[in-house]
Amino acid sequence: MRLRRKLFRLKIPLPQITFIDADGSRRQFEAMIGDTLLEVGQENGIDLEGACEGCMACSTCHVIVDEEWYPRLEPSSEQEKDLLDLVFNLERTSRLGCQIYITGELDGLVVSLPREHLNLQDG
Repeated sequence: MRLRRKLFRLKIPLPQITFIDADGSRRQFEAMIGDTLLEVGQENGIDLEGACEGCMACSTCHVIVDEEWYPRLEPSSEQEKDLLDLVFNLERTSRLGCQIYITGELDGLVVSLPREHLNLQDG
């Protein structure tokens, strides 16, 4: 919280991220640069489990990136693509929230939550 206050005093705007729940409701939050989308969601009560705690060993932080925003993200790694092949409701713009790092260029990012998650750690 201290860094957030310091940035506010310096008048540095924080990126705004919008999450769309499976029921269509939209919630917008400020995000700290350098945090992952998973961290932003979890800090704000969004239903992103992140069972592997962000080490890319599950797919419970699966999000669907808005078509407009998808090309602006860093490309997926091969490991992320392999995990995405196993998710329910896979979309062309699906990503793992633990692999999306917030930057100033992502101010306004919109992501949707899928209806279901598959936890590969459940065996």
